[in-house]
Amino acid sequence: MPPEAQQGAGESATGPPGSLEGFQRKHLRKLAHALKPVVHVGAAGIRPSLLDALADALEQHELVKVRLHEPEDKKALARSLARESGAELCGLVGHTAILYRAHPSDPRIELPVRE
Repeated sequence: MPPEAQQGAGESATGPPGSLEGFQRKHLRKLAHALKPVVHVGAAGIRPSLLDALADALEQHELVKVRLHEPEDKKALARSLARESGAELCGLVGHTAILYRAHPSDPRIELPVRE
């Protein structure tokens, strides 16, 4: 098992990035289905202003879609966005990344827990 998988295996659902389990990511993808992208990554790529906009969106909504405009490597760009924003990458559908970061003081999305 890779180190990042071992690290997140026993952590809580609101723990650090990498701590969500597959069934929790699936639940978040289901919730994100009806959402529209609120952040768009253009040809300029990841800029400080884009990260600020993403941080604001995650603070307000917890679960957001990010549209990637013709990236060279969409998986690497989505992982980079998640890492730099402190969010969890829940999925990548086409050129749209689904990111989740629980609100630090008042989480609104309840994640499923398996006993």
